[in-house]
Amino acid sequence: MHARLRDRALEELYRRAVVAREQIPEAVGPYRTLPEPLVTSGFERGTKLNVDLFFDFIRSGRTPSAEDTHELVQIALSRVRDGETLEDVLSRYSLGAEYIWSRLKDTATEPERELLNDAAVSLLQYVTLMTTRIATACVQRAHDPRWELLERRRAIADALLTGRDPIEWAEEPAIAVPDAFLLAVFRLGTTRGGDTGELRHRVEAIPGVFLRLDSGGWTALLPLQPGDDGTATLAALTSRLPAHGQHARPALGQAAPPAEASGVKPLAPAPFWVGVATAASRAEVPAVFAEARMLAELGRCLDRPHPICRRPDLMFEFTVAAGGPARSGLAAVLAPLDAQPLLAETLEVFVDTGFNQLATARLLNIHRNTVTYRLARVHELTGLDPHRPTDAMTLSAARIARRLESASFTP
Repeated sequence: MHARLRDRALEELYRRAVVAREQIPEAVGPYRTLPEPLVTSGFERGTKLNVDLFFDFIRSGRTPSAEDTHELVQIALSRVRDGETLEDVLSRYSLGAEYIWSRLKDTATEPERELLNDAAVSLLQYVTLMTTRIATACVQRAHDPRWELLERRRAIADALLTGRDPIEWAEEPAIAVPDAFLLAVFRLGTTRGGDTGELRHRVEAIPGVFLRLDSGGWTALLPLQPGDDGTATLAALTSRLPAHGQHARPALGQAAPPAEASGVKPLAPAPFWVGVATAASRAEVPAVFAEARMLAELGRCLDRPHPICRRPDLMFEFTVAAGGPARSGLAAVLAPLDAQPLLAETLEVFVDTGFNQLATARLLNIHRNTVTYRLARVHELTGLDPHRPTDAMTLSAARIARRLESASFTP
């Protein structure tokens, strides 16, 4: 292939590879099992580096040096440190490369297809090089006592959360496993580019904590000191968390926070919610874990303004969430309002104001009689009268159930 034609084809393939890499989290199964904020910052940086390095490799024929791939290896190591298995990390690496490659081949012109065929061996060499360097770094890190201690603590967390005996993992170096815990389940929002690393490190630094990554965020088991019913430990945890307002998006028309002096805007903290509950004994941990998961999911799905989610503050919502199969039926109660957004909005505000028509009219900037008319229409369409206490309670529960269903509630 002529050099100029080859360069043009390479540039076009590179452009489409950049587009394809952004589709990986939605298109490749293993990425969908992780919470977006956990993978976004590392994923976006890692895929950019990979695509750039691979195309440089094709252009120059020069094998990437250890210095060239250092940051990529560190990103992979951080995933393993978070609790992912090395097998999962390497598998996603290969699947991502395969996805981008297949997308390029599907849309390739004849000159591009010829170029891709010639570069197939280079792709195999590149993926082998990267996975080997990542695996080697993990093996070397495994001999680090701090790494081994972290793995041991994670195994203890797994045992406690699943009702198994954790003592077999508490070997030398000795790890104290207390009898009572405050369980804190973290669920993350979907803000792209949100920084979860700083949040996780703040929790990880709590003395005696056991931490485990899961598909929605992570779970922390915080030891309770004698005489503490969880109040003191919860206060200590709360003091370590960033203010919830720090991750809120600017209101409509509000300016975004100023960038750093360098002109590079730092990552904002990712939105998060923490379901908390107390286990007075190890035997209670699995059941309390289930409760804390549900509370954290309620915070996420309902987009609560406060990050700490406790059962006493969410009794009604918790009851609706615990409804299981009945929840979807309850959510369907509001289906007749789908084609009537003004009625749905009026009902929403009416419930939020404590069923106060004057407050609803004021917030919506409409006459009180208009509120009366719209609520009457809600009654006609749903068969439930917002002014009757029992019907109002059903409508409130249906509203919660619908928000949980639309947000893919997964306790």
